[in-house]
Amino acid sequence: MTTRCSVVIRAFNEERHIGRLLRGISEQTVEEVEIIVVDSGSTDKTVSIAREYAANIVTIPPAEFTFGRSLNQGCEQATGETIVLASAHVYPVYPDWLERLINPLQDPKTALAYGKQRGTVETHFSESQHFAKLYPENSIPDQEGAFCNNANAAIRSDLWKLRSYDEDLSGLEDLEWAMWAKSEGYRLSYVAEAEVVHVHNETPREVFNRYRREAIALKRLRPHEHLGFTDFAGLVISNMTSDVRHALREGAPSSAWPEILWFRFAQFWGTYRGFGHRGPLSDELKQAFYYPRGFEVVGGNDARAVEPIDYSSETTEG
Repeated sequence: MTTRCSVVIRAFNEERHIGRLLRGISEQTVEEVEIIVVDSGSTDKTVSIAREYAANIVTIPPAEFTFGRSLNQGCEQATGETIVLASAHVYPVYPDWLERLINPLQDPKTALAYGKQRGTVETHFSESQHFAKLYPENSIPDQEGAFCNNANAAIRSDLWKLRSYDEDLSGLEDLEWAMWAKSEGYRLSYVAEAEVVHVHNETPREVFNRYRREAIALKRLRPHEHLGFTDFAGLVISNMTSDVRHALREGAPSSAWPEILWFRFAQFWGTYRGFGHRGPLSDELKQAFYYPRGFEVVGGNDARAVEPIDYSSETTEG
């Protein structure tokens, strides 16, 4: 019998997306799923939509928000043996998403599993390339490194009780927890079949903020790491070149060309600036890093023999 699981969703003004995720959860093959939405001050219909799906609402004041703190608040309420972590602006492609995602955790030596992420037809071309690089087509039952992503992941509840998420990091709380799990001898599993669509259609400023925030966290986790201006320039050029090559091969539309230029520049300029940050995050940086805007909802894709979930009857507000 499939292990019961709790799904913890972090949300802030996600009325255009969270309904699709909740609908996708209701279509899953796994039964007895509890939903916990950690809301950090939404002023739209996010909470009311979540209540329509009988979600347990946990409220955290915006001023107290960090990624790790919001996850810990949600995990404290979880009663499942397995805790699934999902961003409010993802949605599962297939009805066996949860089943596939939590299956590796039946092995007591596996601490964490995370699934594939893909964009939509409107996702920036370079973002889609980034997804393809991070989330390959083939599963890795026991991966070597500690990379993972809490937009689509599952952890063992008993291990979270031993080691909660770092609440002081500006990001990468998932990587920090995975590094701990690996150091304790546990395995991490990548599950390509546990696929979600991740709706990320950010402005250049939002891309810059996202990668700056993550670089600040990475610098804290790995103080010896360094990224100089020469590294920044090399990464921009090499990634732009790679994206252009892929765009030509795939016959990408003309709109992809300017997106490649600004996305890769914003990505690595943010990373460079983040590595150079000194001192704690100011309130201004917290506002810029934690509350992005500008997502769009579009359809998914079909890459497996399993029939995908039909979201055609859904509105953009859930």
